[in-house]
Amino acid sequence: MSPFDRISMKLSSLAAVAGFSLAAFSVQAQQDIEKMKVDLQHKIQEAPVESLKKVPYGGLYEAVIGGDIYYTNSGLDFLVAGSIIDLKTSENITQRRMEQLTAVKWESLPLDQAIKITRGNGSRKLAIFEDPNCGYCKRFERDLQGITDITVYVMLYPILSPDSMEKSKAIWCSADPAKTWLDHMVRDAAISGDTKCTTPIEKNLTLGQAKRMRGTPTLIFENGDRIPGAISAADLEKKFAQVKVALNGGTAAPVQISAPQANAPK
Repeated sequence: MSPFDRISMKLSSLAAVAGFSLAAFSVQAQQDIEKMKVDLQHKIQEAPVESLKKVPYGGLYEAVIGGDIYYTNSGLDFLVAGSIIDLKTSENITQRRMEQLTAVKWESLPLDQAIKITRGNGSRKLAIFEDPNCGYCKRFERDLQGITDITVYVMLYPILSPDSMEKSKAIWCSADPAKTWLDHMVRDAAISGDTKCTTPIEKNLTLGQAKRMRGTPTLIFENGDRIPGAISAADLEKKFAQVKVALNGGTAAPVQISAPQANAPK
């Protein structure tokens, strides 16, 4: 065996040992995280601890509890609710993480349970969970009138009041649900008519509750991104541009969007 062969064998052995050690460390680290998660759940009885992981900021751990993001330390001495902002990139790390957690696969949406509205060539797609008594939904629908080349799928999601349910049924049961919806939301037209037809509203409520949609409007984009509230027309255009890049396999810079506004049950 040549000196070169002996060196190669030695290096291979060292690499194998290093790989084994790294794997063992990874397993131990995961076991430690799982124990921390159990301990945190013992301290918090009100809501499920869905996940716990270390983040590269200040030795903190991200805890997803009841659908919300908190931060804690290795000793589980505290919980902090708030956003981490990366000062190098100005990115809201917490917001981006929440977008990942709440993403909804477009292909999983039951679009046959929606009111379909198309403007222009309809190439850009948006699903919106909305309540007919939602003020922010009305404002957003009015802003949408200036957006073209869009297909909107309105998922009736009456969560604000019993009256919301009756209005939603009347809208769905009308001869032209899209026109009735827009007349009410954009032009404040009164809603009347039959409420006895078969509707998908209960299914929409079940879906929205399963996805923790707590307010309206809730926006779902074609790449799965979700925004919990109304945004401006300018921010919507920026988001559509980002989604287009994502759908084409690219990586777009994070979009800075002003705080979405939503109505929630009291």
